[in-house]
Amino acid sequence: MTIEMSETFDTQTLLERINALESRVNELEAHPSQGVEDRVAMVVFSGELDKAIAAFIIATGAASMGLEVSMFFTFWGLNAVKKQKIFTGKDLLEQGFTAMLPGKLGETGLSQMNFFGAGAQIIRGLMRKHDVSSPEELFGLAQELGVRMVVCDMSRELLGVKDAELVDGLETGGVATFLGDAARAKVTLFI
Repeated sequence: MTIEMSETFDTQTLLERINALESRVNELEAHPSQGVEDRVAMVVFSGELDKAIAAFIIATGAASMGLEVSMFFTFWGLNAVKKQKIFTGKDLLEQGFTAMLPGKLGETGLSQMNFFGAGAQIIRGLMRKHDVSSPEELFGLAQELGVRMVVCDMSRELLGVKDAELVDGLETGGVATFLGDAARAKVTLFI
């Protein structure tokens, strides 16, 4: 008789736990994305043409689907959001970076098969031939669609990039800015 009471007690406890778990599952299913929003957060670390194209295509595609998109441009990714080179008001090392780095998206090369700039021209030609928007058009579309574009303050300072060298309408921020966006994003990318 003791065995039957023990079995009843264990069965009862098990049923209570199952009911509690079912309640919790129902609660989670009712609120599937607690703290996660319809967002894409992207680190753009590379400013090479092909990677910038990919970043802007993903950003505009996601924004077109109704997702909030933020792009955090850091280190070489700054090349994708520059409009010109400025040498004045910089020390020798900053001037060296300015001389060696592209002055704008139109001057960036490919990450592979660049062939001293010929590869970038071939890709641009193929994009025109196949009616694919240019990187500059994709950048403009991203701005029109409300993509948040943040320039890393630390990278900007390290590389000596002045505000006047950057495309208008960009925000500046630090890693906390990116992490704040990424913590709420469904998708986080590093390009």
